[in-house]
Amino acid sequence: MRYVAERILFSILSLCVLLFITFLLSHVVAGDPAIVAAGPNAGADKIAAVRLEMGLDQPMLVQFWRYCAAVFQGDFGTSWFTRQPIANDLVRELPPSLELVFIAMLINLSISLPLGLLTARYAGSRFDDLVRLLVLAGAGLPVFWLAIILQQVVAGDWQLLPTAGRLGFENREFVGATGFTLFDSLAQGRLDVFADALAHLVLPAFALSLLFTAVGVRITRTAMISEFRKDYVVLARAKGASEGRIMARHVFANGATPALTVFGMQFGWMLGATVLVEEIFGRPGIGRYAVKAVTQSDIHAVVAVVFVVGLVFLLANLVVDVTLFLINPRRRVKA
Repeated sequence: MRYVAERILFSILSLCVLLFITFLLSHVVAGDPAIVAAGPNAGADKIAAVRLEMGLDQPMLVQFWRYCAAVFQGDFGTSWFTRQPIANDLVRELPPSLELVFIAMLINLSISLPLGLLTARYAGSRFDDLVRLLVLAGAGLPVFWLAIILQQVVAGDWQLLPTAGRLGFENREFVGATGFTLFDSLAQGRLDVFADALAHLVLPAFALSLLFTAVGVRITRTAMISEFRKDYVVLARAKGASEGRIMARHVFANGATPALTVFGMQFGWMLGATVLVEEIFGRPGIGRYAVKAVTQSDIHAVVAVVFVVGLVFLLANLVVDVTLFLINPRRRVKA
């Protein structure tokens, strides 16, 4: 438990750093922060009100304290282009992106881990060479190009999956309690909506995951190769253990640390990389919201998106670290 407590403390310290960085983003910008926050069409009275609201007349330390207090209360200010509290915008836009990233990570893990493990077991074989060639090709494909090709071929020409959107026209009135359509549809027993939402997720999730899957296979393979050469594997084979048991029970448990650490970081990277995929497939999400905020110079919304993406990144890494502690016998012994 000491290790888990240390990781939680480290995450809290990282959160403090994230707060400081986002505070600098909102206050150390080119020009007057009040003018930037008020928007390009704001008058003198509006700018003065925003300056007073942001506390720009206060010492920097006081401003930072007020900023932290507001963030912990879920108050990121008001977006001047949606005219809504930014927290409400994030509650609406974040679930579709998290849903997309979750499915993309499932695709990533279901391909990367077994394929990386198998290529490590049969390193140097024709199978290994073929997989490495495919991985290299996958890593070189631009996400936007792959997304367009999938949309035109799979959805347009073959008509196997929906072209764009989050739900079909017949389910456009569906409303859930959490904003996560897959979860809400299951909770309400609407399997037709669940199947529709899942069908709309397959192509964008695959396009988003391909680059990360290619990296995941390479990292898993590299981490597992050295494990297959260690004495405990030789001993397990001498005792008559099957190759499947050696790979799943021994090699994976001891060699998964580097791969799973990268997968935890990939979750945050994927959330930041949803912009192009959401735009091409016409899906709502935090990526499209961030693009609009940047193009409209809505500094409060930009800072809120950066903070939320950073927070998701920290939480994903904390979950991965605890998972590694639970599955790695050497770490449990040291703790």
